[in-house]
Amino acid sequence: MLRTVAALTLSVVLVAPAAAAGAAEPPLRVPEQVGWGGAVSSVDPDASQIGIDVLRRGGNAVDAAVATAAALGVTDPFSAGIGGGGFFVHYDARTHRVSTLDGRETAPRAATDQLFVENGTPLPFAEAMTSGLSVGVPGTPKTWQDALRKWGTLNLREAMAPAEALARRGFLVDRTFNQQITSNAARFADFTSTRELYLPGGQPPAIGSTFRNPQLADTYRELAHTNLASLYGGAVGRDLVQTVRTPPVVPGSTRNVRSGAMEISDLARYQVERRDPTHTRYRGLDVYGMAAPSSGGTTVGEALNILESTDLAKATDVEYLHRFIESTKLSFADRLRWVGDPAFSRVPTEGILSQKFADSRACLIKSDAVLPAPQPAADPRNPQACEATAGLSALREDAERTTHLTVADRWGNVVAYTLTIEAEGGSGIVVPGRGFLLNNELTDFEFVAPTAGVPHPNLPGPGKRPRSSMAPTIVLDHGKVVLAVGSPGGSTIITTVTQILTARLDRKMSLQEAIAAPRASQRNAATTPAEAAFIASAAAQGLTAIGHRFSQNAEIGAATAVERASDGRWRAVAEPTRRGGGAARVVKVG
Repeated sequence: MLRTVAALTLSVVLVAPAAAAGAAEPPLRVPEQVGWGGAVSSVDPDASQIGIDVLRRGGNAVDAAVATAAALGVTDPFSAGIGGGGFFVHYDARTHRVSTLDGRETAPRAATDQLFVENGTPLPFAEAMTSGLSVGVPGTPKTWQDALRKWGTLNLREAMAPAEALARRGFLVDRTFNQQITSNAARFADFTSTRELYLPGGQPPAIGSTFRNPQLADTYRELAHTNLASLYGGAVGRDLVQTVRTPPVVPGSTRNVRSGAMEISDLARYQVERRDPTHTRYRGLDVYGMAAPSSGGTTVGEALNILESTDLAKATDVEYLHRFIESTKLSFADRLRWVGDPAFSRVPTEGILSQKFADSRACLIKSDAVLPAPQPAADPRNPQACEATAGLSALREDAERTTHLTVADRWGNVVAYTLTIEAEGGSGIVVPGRGFLLNNELTDFEFVAPTAGVPHPNLPGPGKRPRSSMAPTIVLDHGKVVLAVGSPGGSTIITTVTQILTARLDRKMSLQEAIAAPRASQRNAATTPAEAAFIASAAAQGLTAIGHRFSQNAEIGAATAVERASDGRWRAVAEPTRRGGGAARVVKVG
């Protein structure tokens, strides 16, 4: 079923209007390219092309990843940029080692566990999101700097220069860019700096017009030429802090925009953390991901371990999807209970990723019935077969915007990098004169403990990093890359990556089919959000007969991936239609 729907989806995209007859280059937005010399896949064609240009000039995967990410800060600014953070996963072809960088935002030192509580009541999510309270100390620029210093061949100025030029000359506004501004127009209009940049004349830039951001170009140049000193303690940092503490609200606005308490010292003390990746074995392969404070690596890994005992290759579509849905239901229950910033609480990563713990969860799944939700969490420190004893665990509201890029180079090095400013448009606040949006990442904390009086690993705290769902993933076979994948989508990132991995590795879909396939995202809730094509499928009818209940979600995730072909070529794959379609590129098609 999924293979058929995916193929139909791809056929629609591939017959779309292409470049003029005889043109040497393929259409800008293509879901797959295969060839030599390296590959880049991102949501945006300008950003992917910048990455490819870096590879063509002899740069490696890290150089291209940073250049692509900087370009996404220009063309996809409502998902990511220098005002946010992310997680960078790197495979070194020489050592066969996977390493990770944690560039997650941190709370200011003034933050307490009452950050989002007023008069004993948690703030409404929308009010918390659009505020100075929600802004964490950005980690993205230092992630670029650290990645280049550890594994790159370019310096920060060289890697950021193409994006600076792109911001200055501009790019064509597409439907997605226009719609993202339109959907945020009400709150963008309440900030002088955001209104000036994204609502010129009171309207979003028209589709087909050229959008330029010279303020961001100047900021990029200043950061690059000061080696980030201007942000982490200098003039850009002072402007950022001023914006957080005194948001530039339009006079007369009725929006209650709360001020944050960030200090320039919070920026000055920020550090990127180098962490050991998560690791699990699946079908004889090594699956590496991002450790806490991201829950991506542990939750994807636990779901795969739960599925390990079932032969999904021989299962029917209904059997496969039933097991997939139930596995993520259980792994999400454990995610909420156990994962937080490891500097503040002990995260039992080894236990969560143990096969013994997964087997104790897998035995709860029945072939002809659906587990009620929310399911309680279990204790990975003391697994008890078919028992869950650690208390109730339910998903709360979160945002679903982020961006992901995947890069490989001619030497075999690979990067899977997910970066974000959290909600679409982040906090909604542009730093005046600097051209970039601030994140609302601190709303990823729990506003209050899910169980009153019981300590929780993801409450706000001074200098603390909120839990994330980002799941950049690299799969190896005997030390060599099989594929790398990731996605935006808030907590749906985890289910998106898990579904793509099982579709590719178990169901033997092509990587292109696995990414195009209709998605469902069970995150320990009574109903499973799913895309319309999934709900309309025959398999969904079979799942409903077992007891599954679905609610419609327009889009789930927007993945990008690269894969090594058996003949040594790289295959770059992006979404065919989600978010308007992505942009897969290789250095030399063939």
